[in-house]
Amino acid sequence: MSDQTAIPPSPPAELAAEVAKLYCRLTENAANAGIELPDSSSFPGDLHKVFACSEFVAQSCIRNPSLLRELYDSGDLERSYEAGDLDSSVESALTHINDEAALIEALRKLKRRELVRIAWRDICNLSTFEQTVAETSTFADCVLNHSLHHIYAWQTAQRGVPTDEDGSAQQLVVLALGKLGASELNFSSDIDLIFTFPRSGNTVGAARSLENEEFFIRLARRYINVLSQTTADGFVFRVDMRLRPFGESGRLVCSMSAMEDYYQIHGRDWERYALIRARPVAGDIEAGNELLERLRPFVFRRYIDFGALESLREMKAMVMAEVTRKTMQDNVKLGPGGIREIEFVGQAFQLVRGGRFDSLRGRQIVPMLVELGRREFLPDYAVEDLRDAYRFLRTVEHRLQQVDEQQTHALPTTDFEKLRLSYALGFDDWQSLEKLLARHRERVQSHFDQVFGTPSEYSEETDPLASVWTGTLDTEQLIELLAQNGFADAREVGATLEQLRGSHAVKGLEQRGQSRLARLVPALLRTVLTRELPLLTLKRVATIIEAIARRSVYLALLVERPLALSQLVKLCEASPMVSRQFARYPLLLDELLDSRTLYAPLDAQALSNDMQTRLDAIDDADVEREMDALRHFKQSNLLHVAAADLTQAIDIDEVSERLTHIAEVAIDACLRLAWRDLTRRHGEPHYVHEGKTHKAPFCIVAYGKFGGQELSYGSDLDLVFLHGSHGEAQHTDGGRIIENNVFFPRLAQRIIHYVSTHTAVGSLYTVDARLRPSGTDGLLVTSLASFEQYQREQAWTWEHQALVRARVVAGDPALAEQFESTRRALIELERDPASLRQAVRDMRHRMQTQLGSKDEQLFDIKQDRGGIADIEFMVQYGALAWALKLRNYLHFTDNLRLLSAMADEGLLETDDAHAMADAYRDYRAWVHHLTLAEQPALLPADELADTRARVSTIWRQLMDD
Repeated sequence: MSDQTAIPPSPPAELAAEVAKLYCRLTENAANAGIELPDSSSFPGDLHKVFACSEFVAQSCIRNPSLLRELYDSGDLERSYEAGDLDSSVESALTHINDEAALIEALRKLKRRELVRIAWRDICNLSTFEQTVAETSTFADCVLNHSLHHIYAWQTAQRGVPTDEDGSAQQLVVLALGKLGASELNFSSDIDLIFTFPRSGNTVGAARSLENEEFFIRLARRYINVLSQTTADGFVFRVDMRLRPFGESGRLVCSMSAMEDYYQIHGRDWERYALIRARPVAGDIEAGNELLERLRPFVFRRYIDFGALESLREMKAMVMAEVTRKTMQDNVKLGPGGIREIEFVGQAFQLVRGGRFDSLRGRQIVPMLVELGRREFLPDYAVEDLRDAYRFLRTVEHRLQQVDEQQTHALPTTDFEKLRLSYALGFDDWQSLEKLLARHRERVQSHFDQVFGTPSEYSEETDPLASVWTGTLDTEQLIELLAQNGFADAREVGATLEQLRGSHAVKGLEQRGQSRLARLVPALLRTVLTRELPLLTLKRVATIIEAIARRSVYLALLVERPLALSQLVKLCEASPMVSRQFARYPLLLDELLDSRTLYAPLDAQALSNDMQTRLDAIDDADVEREMDALRHFKQSNLLHVAAADLTQAIDIDEVSERLTHIAEVAIDACLRLAWRDLTRRHGEPHYVHEGKTHKAPFCIVAYGKFGGQELSYGSDLDLVFLHGSHGEAQHTDGGRIIENNVFFPRLAQRIIHYVSTHTAVGSLYTVDARLRPSGTDGLLVTSLASFEQYQREQAWTWEHQALVRARVVAGDPALAEQFESTRRALIELERDPASLRQAVRDMRHRMQTQLGSKDEQLFDIKQDRGGIADIEFMVQYGALAWALKLRNYLHFTDNLRLLSAMADEGLLETDDAHAMADAYRDYRAWVHHLTLAEQPALLPADELADTRARVSTIWRQLMDD
């Protein structure tokens, strides 16, 4: 059965009798008032169904038949309101109101009319769920705004106008929270409000001046009275102010600065939860939005905040305790599998991750669930289950409240009430409704438990290791307990724990942090026991815990997600470098949450998308956050590569390729940001050539390992900056014009600033620009023409060697093609083989002398004879000496493909080329793994003796003969 089946043609007999009575009273009252009503069948939808399901609508029409006649004549029962209709209606109804008594009466009549209309259309399925809550919320917005306008005008006439120090008039700011804040107001709901005002000051224009706060407190009291006072016509809204700063004991209204101070000093997690849906609805809307923007860092933390799950779980536990105490198990809002649990699921992800993703800061729950599915934080089936359950449960909620306009969420207990609710929802009987309701609630509770699954509570009765952190054991007892639980190095493990306990960071933890640590440490001990090196691993993880302890939300992450803890332990055992990265940049702990992606580094396109997503979420005026985003991008993606490398999920070639792609995307982003910064100020650079104006292009050339697509962990980036400006009128076209020879050096300096500056999140890369023409004595940026002239007339042989591994990694595509043509032409220059060989050999000798190992017992993988440098120099020599024969391969800049090309063309013996390629891969694998182990690229001299000897033999044959 679907959530809403076809509407039965007439009410069941038990309801029909009641409907007949109500309809008879309606017609009698209408006749007595001289009001002619249409036949019941003429009304949109089904009048009999509406009267059967809603005593509120029926009694409203009976008491005032003219209301029903007016709704019929206006056509408002059968149409959806257009934008602005409600606002115009409320404004018109209040136009001639001159005092509070008249306002109170007018608002209640207006409310009854609109609620009758909304209920009628909702019960008859003439509006969707989304339309119903939107119109209910919009009506509340309009009432709040227009009634405040009148009350403010009356009070300023009596008490003067509140002003700030500059004399600017101040207005009340009304913030709605809860369902009104989310524009999802239910049919009969309290409205949760907070009042504030922009700035302190005093009123002017009255005999006695008031401080602004006192003025607005008096205004707020009048405002609440107008809305919530119960008269013969009822009330407009019940106003709940308990969510304001300091709750019921706090001031009714406070200034925005006082509110900011409150949340910064006293704000609690449940208040973060409440503010997710905060929205200014009346008064100074602009000031309200500015306040919420300033409170955003309080609500949405910049780091992954798994502590929010703990807080929400505690909130849910308190709610459930109240539900149990008051026997509210059949409460569709607060009971198991109810509306609140759906909201908790969505808002938990918002609190945990909203600081990282702007798209997770929305107020409405259904669009938020869809976004969580899009980002794969929730599986599609969970999104569908929760979305369908939410709409169904909210519809049930409306039908319950539409009976008598009561704020109820309890399922009926009498047979008559059950029959009415079943009929109202389109079911033939209560059993059918109850079955579907149970299915929805079971699914909701299952998904809720998946998200909020309570971590095991450790106690000495259930877990012997729980007592290691309670402080109840002396040293010997602790060592004995550790030994009994499998630690061979129990004394050293105990010393590590005591050192952690005695650290300044841990000793300074508040109760919540200590509680989290008390749950984390036993889990950590059990996890490290599964590793081959438990003591070493524990020491590394303990260093991380000490580093993150003061931000105990990271402790919460490891407590809440045992899988993340196990991945952390695994990676820390494998690499001290990775351990150190976690300690320096705790934000990386988020990457441990999904093992599917942890060991699957992104390809080039996915990296580009990742970078763009991060930058799109940041205001382009916030350079500091952009720089942090660049660094987070590199650190998180480098972690994925390292994790895959350590577990041998990818080979050495793919490691270098992925590290190179990360650098390429980062450099391209830095160029785009730097270009934006300069062109915003100076305009774009142009030049005139042969009478035509052209945009002056720019590109970044990578050399060395970056150019050769063979980056390692921690590699510097060798960069050269080129432009293509020439001819006349070489300057920018903006408001502050500068010459191109000024613009491009500033651009390069800006790029280097983005890349190299050390922020709180570290640096991106170290840039080495010494390979530019004339080295450190040369210009930071040169034209391509000047570059070519220098290379032809002044460059040393080693600079031509470097060109073999040069390629454009960012910038103008046309200039990149011109550079490649120039590079190819320079490599193909005619050279004397003997002179070339001697020059290459001399340079290699100098490098080995200066950089190689001085210890005969050690082998420097990079610089010693038979190592990486020998292979690279032989490839570079071959590329220059045999350039014409390798013409079809010179677009390759990596050593392995050039070696393969030399073998294919018969320039190297195939066995020699394969031997050099295998050695090169082995050497690079050693360098990668030693870097991850934070060790220098040194091995015992006999470790790779055969490989080293083979490379040395090939060197002698090629370079010494």
